[in-house]
Order: sequence, then structure tokens, then C-alpha cells
Amino acid sequence: MEPPAAAAAAPSSAADLDLRNISFLLSNILLPPDGVTVPGVLEFLKWREGGEFLRRIGGIWGEVRPWAVAPALRVAVAVCLAMSVMLLVEVVSMAAVSLAVKLLRRSPERRYRCEPIAAGDDPEAASLAFPMVLVQIPMYNEREVYKLSIGSACALSWPSDRIIIQVLDDSTDPTVKDMVEVECRLWANKGININYEVRENRRGYKAGALKEGMEHSYVQQCDFVAIFDSDFQPEPDFLMRTVPFMVHNSKIALVQARWQFVNFRDCLMTRIQKMTLDYHFKVEQEAGSSTFAFFGFNGTAGVWRISAINEVGGWKDRTTVEDMDLAVRASLKGWKLLYVGDLEVKSELPSTLKAYRHQQHRWTCGAAHLFRKIIVEISTAKEVSFWKKCYLIYSFFFVRKIVAHVVTFFLYCIVIPTSVLVPEVIIPTWGVVYIPTTITLLNAIRNPSSIHLMPFWILFENVMSMHRMKATVIGLFEAGSVNEWVVTEKLGDTLLEKTKIPILEKPSSRLRERIYLPEIGFAVFLFLCACYNLAYGKNSFYVYIYLQAVAFLVVGLGYVGCFISNT
Repeated sequence: MEPPAAAAAAPSSAADLDLRNISFLLSNILLPPDGVTVPGVLEFLKWREGGEFLRRIGGIWGEVRPWAVAPALRVAVAVCLAMSVMLLVEVVSMAAVSLAVKLLRRSPERRYRCEPIAAGDDPEAASLAFPMVLVQIPMYNEREVYKLSIGSACALSWPSDRIIIQVLDDSTDPTVKDMVEVECRLWANKGININYEVRENRRGYKAGALKEGMEHSYVQQCDFVAIFDSDFQPEPDFLMRTVPFMVHNSKIALVQARWQFVNFRDCLMTRIQKMTLDYHFKVEQEAGSSTFAFFGFNGTAGVWRISAINEVGGWKDRTTVEDMDLAVRASLKGWKLLYVGDLEVKSELPSTLKAYRHQQHRWTCGAAHLFRKIIVEISTAKEVSFWKKCYLIYSFFFVRKIVAHVVTFFLYCIVIPTSVLVPEVIIPTWGVVYIPTTITLLNAIRNPSSIHLMPFWILFENVMSMHRMKATVIGLFEAGSVNEWVVTEKLGDTLLEKTKIPILEKPSSRLRERIYLPEIGFAVFLFLCACYNLAYGKNSFYVYIYLQAVAFLVVGLGYVGCFISNT
């Protein structure tokens, strides 16, 4: 056989191959569909360097693909489509309930009695009509925001002799501890009943701090406890709008307010977070509160009935979602949880990718871990109905905390890209287009002002699904980092005092802290799949896969979030 023209010059190494032949070679390894030929590449290799090895690889792939790879991929497609339908039904049902509540004007004020507390005409006895309220502020090395939360708590409108502020400081930085203690003394000198509490260790993290805070003698006189994380700033009328619900309705254990974000305009990542959390509050929390009087406590911006906390066993540190744990146990004892959507509390979103990843790991892993630990307790509970048990196990935990993360990663990041390499497997259009489009539109309806960001939201959420999927598996199987607790970094007024550069996160001097290799590796995989689909595929999946590859690469290189300049 005569050598191909490309080899006429007899190159001294494979590096002399032109780019076209290299791309053909890579494609041939994956064996393109029947009828597609690769001109001259294998003949060239056989003539020059014994390319029979690559031909054999292609042959093996062609033999194995139909009877081994294709059946396994068909099973994966079927499972993912089934989970997609489950998720779609859940999203549609929640959206319907949320819409019905809005159209029928079934606000909390219409469902529950909430008249203002009658103080009477006697000024001396007026404050006695108000119950004693404890305000807990757990914090850990919160240099940037400690003044915000303490100042807001001390400014709450409530009789001064009927409120106790408790700052639970787990800080390990001596300078920060001194600063927080000084701030508490300043407010105490102004006549505020504020207590600065520290403990010898951080056992149990936030749950441990809240539990020990409840053990102080002065807490025994309190009826309710309001909890605010260190970056939360409640309005002065917060207690006036929440406590009456509990005073007039003895079965309500919790009143939860909605989060408002002061820094969502900082960068694209914070805008995407706002879209996700707005949906969580406007749809998930509203639907749960309106149907089964249950939802997951968000850990802050809420008021608990202390007797309910004590009845269900208090705070437990068995998972990293102690707030959800307490809410589930209270619901199993017959207590009702109320979400008040028109009551907002200012808070801060994570502005750096590192902080956001830690937060998402804690939330996702903790929920899956709690599901593993509490499913038997839910199944055997006697104080709740069968339908509420089904709601807790199937809808709240299985679909939202497990299926949602699994199907997002496997279907959209693995199964669809892999299917372009296996032409024997065809994914139906309704599973690839109609279901995700419907879910996206239902999310967009509750975020009309951010509808133009939906493409970025989709791509970023798919990238984060790999991180959440890993956290879900760790939680379900109690793997190594199941109890990892990294406090979310808050910047407070740092963004105002220093130069802020959106989009790019501050590059680290250490390569392993700046680069996320799993995301980069996945970007390469998606890029190869997209190239193969563009060259040989019979569909247009490459459009989506290329975009998703770019999203993985951008996140993998750390170009997400905010960079705070020190200059």
C-alpha cells in the first residue's frame, strides 16, 4: 500500500501529524457510527508506527458497546427519567399550592389568630402582658458582622424588662472575642439586658452552643426564643409580628420569617443564589406551611416556643442540620410550624465560591444524613397522620433532598453527554427538553425580575449538582466528612470599605486552593462529548454540552464569586 500523501515527507515523530488527522484519530477511538469513514489515519499509523493497536481499541469498543455499554446506559436513562417525573410532579404540586394560597389570600393572618398583645391602660402593668423572650445570637469569629446582629437585636421593640439578649460566642480568635465582649458591655451600659456567654469547647458546633445557652438559669423565665445568625438584622417590629401568633395559638411551635439579601447584587453568583432561595421560601416553605403545617426550620430568623423545644428533646448535634432535625421532631409530636412570607429579615449571601461550596455541603450532606437517621422515627410516630408521614418521607426528604440532587447530576451531566457516544441509546425529547423546561419555567414565574438570568442559573446549578451529589452520598452512607462544619464566611461592610471586583474570586497563592480539579476534569469530558456529537451525532445535544463544559471550566478555574481587593 502506498503511504498517504500526508506522510510523504516521512515525519520523524507523531508530532508532525496535522490537527485534522489528530481529531480524526481521537474520534475513531470512540468508533463513529457505521457509514462514517476516517480517511487515511489508521493506514498512516499502520504504515508509519504500527497503528494496529488503535484499530483494535476501536474494534473492542464497537463490540462491547452494543451488548454491555448500551444496556447499562438504557437502565440509567430509565432510572433518571423516572426520577425526573417524580421531581416534576413534586415541583408542580408545590407551585399549585403556593399559587392557590396567593389567589385565595390564605395568608397566615387569615389562618391563625394574631391580634396585637393587649397591654392595658396601666403603664406599670403594661409590660407584664408581654411574654418573656430570649434572643440568641450564636457566632464564631464574626469580625465583620457581629455589630450588625447585636445592634439589631438590642433595637427590637419589646419591653426592656421582658427580653433577654444572649450572645453565644464560640470564637477561637482572642481579638474577636474581646471585640464582641466589649460590644455587649456597651449595650449593657445602655440598659439592655444582654449576656455574653462563652464555653470551653465547640462541641456540637451551633447546636451545642444553642443547647448550652438554654441551660442558663435566667432562661427558665422565658417563654419563647428568637434565633438570629450573626449576619441577620431583624427589623424592630420582628417580635411584635411573630410572638402574637404563638401567644394566641398554643399549638404553634415555630414562626419562621423570610430571608432578604442585602448583597445579592454583588456578583452573578449571589444573584443566582437569590433566585434559588427565593423559590425555596416562596414555594417550598409556603406550600409546606399551608398544607401540613410543616417545613424545615432555616436555623435563623425564627421564634420557637421553648416548651416545644424541651418536649422534643432539645437541640441535637447528630447532623449538621440541627435546625431541620428540631423541626421534624417537633412536627412528629403534633406541633405546628408557621411560615410568614411577608416578614423579611436582612441577611448576607456567601460572596465567594469557597464559602458557598462549604455552605452547600453542610446543607446537602446534613439533610441526607438526617433522612438516614430519622426515617424510622417518622415511620413509627403516633401523633401524626399517615399522609403527613408520607409527605415527610417521600416529598420532603426523598424527592427534595435526595432525588433532586441525584437526577440533576446524573441525567444532565453524565447520561445525556454519554448518550452521544452510544448511538444505540436514544433519550426521549420529553425527558431532555419538556421536563427541565417546565421545572425552569415554574421557577422563573416566582422570580420574574431575574428571568433573564435563567440560562446562567441552569448551568451553575448543574455544576453545583456534582458537589451536592457528593455531599448527598456522604450523608446517606455516613462517610468521612459527614459531620464537617465550616462556618460560612461573612463579609459585612467589607464590600463597601474595600474595592470590589465582581465575578472573579481572589486568586490564591496556593494552586490547590484556587483550582477545582473535578470540575476541570468534567469540563474536558463534556467538551469531548460535545465534539463527538457535533462531528457524528444526529441531534443537537452539543449546543447544551458545550455550554455546560464552559460552565464547569469557569467554576473549576475559580472564576466565580467576588474578589475583595486589599488596595
